[in-house]
Amino acid sequence: MSLPPAYWQGVRDALPHVLVIIPFGAVFGVVATEAGLNLAQVMGFSIMVIAGAAQFVAVQMMLENAPVLIVLTAALAVNLRMAMYSASLAPHLGPISWWKRAFVSYFMVDQAYAVSILKYDQTPAMTPGQKMAFYMGVVTPLAPLWYLATWGGAVLGTAIPVGLPIDFAVPITFLALIVPMLRSLAHVTAAMVSILGVLVFAFLPYNTGLLVAAVLAMMAGAEVERRMGARA
Repeated sequence: MSLPPAYWQGVRDALPHVLVIIPFGAVFGVVATEAGLNLAQVMGFSIMVIAGAAQFVAVQMMLENAPVLIVLTAALAVNLRMAMYSASLAPHLGPISWWKRAFVSYFMVDQAYAVSILKYDQTPAMTPGQKMAFYMGVVTPLAPLWYLATWGGAVLGTAIPVGLPIDFAVPITFLALIVPMLRSLAHVTAAMVSILGVLVFAFLPYNTGLLVAAVLAMMAGAEVERRMGARA
């Protein structure tokens, strides 16, 4: 059975993100192993959670011996963006069957959302079926490589030279995702408030400043969007 052109377009559009997915996953594998997780736990973390930022936050807090409730709350707060991603994709993928939506929800990762929503906005004539095929194409190279890179980092982490700066992939990954998405004043405001919030509340224990910054950023972005809507 031949796959539709939209699928292959999704694969092609996702390929640039492979350059950072591999070192990003490898870094998590190394960090999680150094934190004391065994191989099964590391892989279970990546396969079941499949959310790099939340995984890093959780592992970092575990290293700081943060209470379990704080770890779970922080990881959940970081992943609240997935709810916003879902709301953004709902008008495009809402008509598809429930099991396909379940597929999308599991593979709801930053790169897949960023590539897909950009394509959907640029090509409004796409049908829901084509949009789903495109999304499947996007996650095809990303998810398996994330698992493989995590495994590689966990298994080969001790063999990686200490001075090798593979952690560059973490900030680059999110810069590559965020910059194209800053398309309105509300987006820019939320980004700036989150940056300032993290710096201002850095003194809070267990990195809970992230929670405060996230809440303030969402409030600021929503308020700017409300005022812009009122003016329109």
